[in-house]
Amino acid sequence: MKKLQDILYKVRLQSVNGTTDTEVKDIQIDSRKISAGSVFVAIAGEKVDGHNYIDKAIEMGASSIVCEVMPSDIIEGITYIKVNNTHEAVAYMAHNFYDEPSKKIKLVGVTGTNGKTTIATLLFRLFTELGYKCGLVSTIQNQIADTIIPSTHTTPDAVSLNALLKQMADENCTHVFMECSSHAIHQHRITGLHFTGALFSNITHDHLDYHKTFDEYIKVKKTFFDNLSEDAFAISNLDDKRGTVMLQNSAAKKYYYSLKQLADFKGKILENALTGLVMTVNEKEVHFRLIGEFNAYNLLAIYGAAICFGENSEEVLRILSMLNGAEGRFDYIISNQRIIGIIDYAHTPDALENVLVTIKKLRKGYEQVITVVGCGGERDKTKRPVMAQIACDYSNKAIFTSDNPRSEDPAEILKDMEAGLNSAAKRKSISIADRKEAIKAAVSFANKEDIILLAGKGHEKYQIINGEYQNFDDKAVLKEMFELLEK
Repeated sequence: MKKLQDILYKVRLQSVNGTTDTEVKDIQIDSRKISAGSVFVAIAGEKVDGHNYIDKAIEMGASSIVCEVMPSDIIEGITYIKVNNTHEAVAYMAHNFYDEPSKKIKLVGVTGTNGKTTIATLLFRLFTELGYKCGLVSTIQNQIADTIIPSTHTTPDAVSLNALLKQMADENCTHVFMECSSHAIHQHRITGLHFTGALFSNITHDHLDYHKTFDEYIKVKKTFFDNLSEDAFAISNLDDKRGTVMLQNSAAKKYYYSLKQLADFKGKILENALTGLVMTVNEKEVHFRLIGEFNAYNLLAIYGAAICFGENSEEVLRILSMLNGAEGRFDYIISNQRIIGIIDYAHTPDALENVLVTIKKLRKGYEQVITVVGCGGERDKTKRPVMAQIACDYSNKAIFTSDNPRSEDPAEILKDMEAGLNSAAKRKSISIADRKEAIKAAVSFANKEDIILLAGKGHEKYQIINGEYQNFDDKAVLKEMFELLEK
């Protein structure tokens, strides 16, 4: 048990009503999880405002309330703490409550629009192979050594995250690799954590439904590096036009990786095929199982982090050469008819273009490329026609379909995708709202050695339709369609 006064360290207090010399059982941001002795932190979220549940939290046994707006009725015996930002406050409180777990491990954060999952996952696998006990916090799953913990967000809320990091520290993990989304940075989910290292992959058009402008999106990512300590290292992509901007105000030791310029970690692609990449990394030639230029960048970032930790370069490259990619990232299967199916999480214009450009470089020239792609409901609408046009530009046939429509009408999302297509794109595209039927159609259009790209879902095993998570797995559906083709 901790004292309330102790877990308020670094929290910017505006006013306190009641005593802080009281014991805290736990910290909760969900009033339904309150029990006697809990501190309830009222978070104003996008859809739900925790301030509306203060009375319920007290009824459930909360002894202290942390809020941005004091309630009109103050109940005797309850401690009320007013702060400017409850997102920030709960992050510091959780870090203190769980004994500052990030200071007991080597924590590396990975941010950027694309590549976060692959970089974090392969760092986890690399350092595990190097003999360390590692933790992973990612979009696909959280993991402590061999124990897998299902993931619900790219980065968990501050309380869950610190609890998870404490568990990792208690189980003697030495290195933890974590994806840091722009939402998590902006919502202070990682505030107060001590990072040993931070990596930047790239930044492109994404999450403008949340951040509103691209400049704001960039600034949010940049704050992650601005807040690093001088004993940390920061590694950035020199070939991204914001790569140097990301690190310009960081106190951390700065390093860069590049395929095109002189850099601390320099790569050059010698061969790029469906059998993998052959490239030089700081003048050493290596064959990797991963495919595509985007993975060449990911590998350089991973290699850079390992070198910053003082690992042997030849051993690092040897292990990296044996690793496969993360699930749903350029994940492919081949049918008995030699049709190639590629499953990729690409859900932004840049990611989709990267995958299709990679396919273009890998193909022999006579194969059709058939792309199945959708756009999420209740998300940035401006990227819908852009992604549709990209799919048409790089494909012989594009099938527009559903991708987590949420509460939006799939037909309206498809209309947004179709809007503004040039005449050539219209001729080569069709819309099929049912994703399974869209995949079935793609397989029916394909001939021997054609390439089908299923974009947007990747590792996800569900579709979000009218608020419900319905089982759906692109890879499983594609395998089913391939098997039907063989009958």
